[in-house]
Amino acid sequence: MEKLQELAELLLSEGILQYFEYGGHEKEDEEIRIVLIERSVIPKIPEEYKDRKQRQKGFKQITIDDFPIRGKKVKQIVQRRVWQIEGESQLYKRDIAITFPGTRLEKEFADFLKEGD
Repeated sequence: MEKLQELAELLLSEGILQYFEYGGHEKEDEEIRIVLIERSVIPKIPEEYKDRKQRQKGFKQITIDDFPIRGKKVKQIVQRRVWQIEGESQLYKRDIAITFPGTRLEKEFADFLKEGD
């Protein structure tokens, strides 16, 4: 199992397994989809709400383009947890930078593409 973890760390974005768990994968002729599910950790919330209960309100899914593997497109299907504070309508999520700002590209992949310009 330790070797599988090492392989996942080589293929996935650096540090992503600190925040997400492997949720499976799908392989098609032209594409590999890797599902990552955010670990259940309550995000930082404003001080004035510290005494209120927080509850998970589900997931928001985003798709991130990553480096190709063996000529196949790779997409990370990321399921982000959203939380709600008792009595409030606003939803909160952890501040995890997993894409390059303004894109749906994995940070390292976007940097790589930028270098090619």
